[in-house]
Amino acid sequence: MAHDWQFDVPTAGSKRLPPDARYMEALSSQGYSFEVAIADLVDNSIDAGAKDVVVHFLRDGDQLVSLLVVDDGKGMDEKALDVAMTVGGRRDYAAGALGMFGTGLKAASLSHASAVTVVTTTKRTRAVGRRWLMARAVSGFQCDIVAPDYAQSLIDRYDNKRPIEWQGTVVRWDGVKGFPKHGGGGQTDRYLHRTINKLGLHLGLHLHRFLARDDFNITIAVEDVRTGTVYMNFGVEPLDPFGYPVTGHPDYPRSFTAALPSVGGVTLEAHIWTPKSNLDEYRAVGSVMDRQGFYFYRHDRLVQAGGWNNFRQPEQHLSLARVAVDLPDDPGDAFRLTVKKSGVEATPEFSAALEKADASGRTFLDYLVAAESVYRDARKRSGTTRKPVLPPGKGLDPVVRETIEDELPIIPSEEPISLRWQKLDNELFFAVDREDRTIVLNQHYRAAILGGRRGGLNDAPLIKSLMYMLLHQVFEKEYSGSREKDNLQLWQSILISAARAELDRVADDD
Repeated sequence: MAHDWQFDVPTAGSKRLPPDARYMEALSSQGYSFEVAIADLVDNSIDAGAKDVVVHFLRDGDQLVSLLVVDDGKGMDEKALDVAMTVGGRRDYAAGALGMFGTGLKAASLSHASAVTVVTTTKRTRAVGRRWLMARAVSGFQCDIVAPDYAQSLIDRYDNKRPIEWQGTVVRWDGVKGFPKHGGGGQTDRYLHRTINKLGLHLGLHLHRFLARDDFNITIAVEDVRTGTVYMNFGVEPLDPFGYPVTGHPDYPRSFTAALPSVGGVTLEAHIWTPKSNLDEYRAVGSVMDRQGFYFYRHDRLVQAGGWNNFRQPEQHLSLARVAVDLPDDPGDAFRLTVKKSGVEATPEFSAALEKADASGRTFLDYLVAAESVYRDARKRSGTTRKPVLPPGKGLDPVVRETIEDELPIIPSEEPISLRWQKLDNELFFAVDREDRTIVLNQHYRAAILGGRRGGLNDAPLIKSLMYMLLHQVFEKEYSGSREKDNLQLWQSILISAARAELDRVADDD
């Protein structure tokens, strides 16, 4: 029997259902990367009016013990600190604030640490502190009150040197999950070098507009807590994704206006990069496919670096196209910022407006054609036309993948070729898995090839790069002919001989 559809769901009252304490576990499992988590803390420092921010790694000999983010912002009194440490705590954000949801400090911190302590002071109030210990948080939202003497001593540690002078905040992470568990053998130094370099690039990119100002600085430092020795201390440099010395096309940059009915006109600043650039401002953003597209800013903070937001698919010929978009203060339903502030979701309304976007008689589609032409002309001038290849995937170092994607046209919308180590018959150096589109390398020879170095997902970049170059065509054909099969057998024999020679050398060294 048919019933009339009810457009509104009828209710019979309401019931209060507070979150379970395990909500803290869910909050800490939102997939914050280390760099994004630190950037979220620096956002809070900027909102507090900080001029100097220090990201401080503390070590005890070979062991990393804590990480702190210290600023000279206006600080908080006890009431404001309680709000800041409350999950989803309500507070009034200033018009240009980078904070939004009231979860960033807690979610970012507990994604990477088992405890987060915040100690703060203002010009008129004493130092106060609170600590979320994950083990206590999940058992009942129990937030610890930091002993007043320790709160003051932590402030004093950064007082009268840098950055705190009269006021400021210290965020301390303990039990950081990514720190090496055993720091000997240079592990800690390698971790710091790799992590700090990546962090500096991320902060330099996403906060480049702030760092370009004369009155704002971010410093990354490493100190030994026992000896006071400072191992590193350097300022983060701005990394402007539009900082090319010469434009790739004389008609650009050019400002387009996309008219969205829900928010009005949105300005699109369309740029075309110089071809074959080696500048960090161009290459550090990501792969060829990642770095093209829209660069969304919210209150001068870069919240998305590249991507076409369902307007079109990325392709190599558009690798020089970058478009700066400052989100309106009230984005309505047209744009939605992710909680981690690391991406923007745009509705179909935005894509429709791009189709009609105009700048002095030129359309946004004309801009894309121009960007593609600059790329193609640069390829023609090099005198070579290279055949498109399947993209490289997991198992190959990101730097190598990026170079391949820069140098070779990539077949669009295809699954990449992965590389992995696996047990094989010792008469084989490699195997080709067409179904999974994977090059399998023999685990038996891994240690000899690595020369005693520790293995990982992207290890042995030289041998893996050569294997990709040898074998990518195998995956691009439906089947292997007799000549190709003979080549595979030839490569197999030579590589097995070379791998066994490596094993013999290792044995002789032992």
